Amino acid sequence: MISIEIYKRILSSLILLPISLFFVIKGSILFILFILTCYFIASFEWQNMSKNKPYNFLGHMFLILSFFSVFYIRNYFGENSLFIFLLLILICISSDLGGYSFGKIIKGPKLTKISPKKTYSGAIGGFILAIFFSIIYFDFSHNITEKNIVLGKKEFIFILIISIVSQVGDIIVSYFKRLSKLDDTGNIIPGHGGILDRIDGMIFVFPFFLIFNFLIKLI
Repeated sequence: MISIEIYKRILSSLILLPISLFFVIKGSILFILFILTCYFIASFEWQNMSKNKPYNFLGHMFLILSFFSVFYIRNYFGENSLFIFLLLILICISSDLGGYSFGKIIKGPKLTKISPKKTYSGAIGGFILAIFFSIIYFDFSHNITEKNIVLGKKEFIFILIISIVSQVGDIIVSYFKRLSKLDDTGNIIPGHGGILDRIDGMIFVFPFFLIFNFLIKLI
């Protein structure tokens, strides 16, 4: 039987996802206001989690880097910026969804003591759903870009890497929640907790992608 918390989680996602996509696709000042709002809420949640902790300042600096990466990739990453941006979000969401659903259904051995709810089945499920939804997304790439982008071996490896970063980001945030003796970073989103609970993978994926591309150009 599906619990009330899962109903809340599904309902929150059905409301938040279209709203978020609207601001992302619309771009311009609306997108900037949207990510600034998310940043201030996430920063507030981090402050509550880490006040008087030695890593407080570093966390705030990382959030600034992360949200700058979000802004930069959406606006200044060439003709395929929207396609790439949506792909990164899709991989993060599907990895999280796969981890949650496969972990709940299959369960099995725990992945790490840092986050007791994470399982190996959930991690594999995250990879499976990330690949599955990415295949569908690439098939419709011509609706977002002027050309049809083919999902090849490099793109497949890219999806796996981004899914790994997203899942590791989730575990890292869980680690800091455990240090603060918190189950959630906040309660602004029913069924999900706080903003940081919802974007924990994304705040690592976007700076990783930006820095990785910068280093590739230097080589």
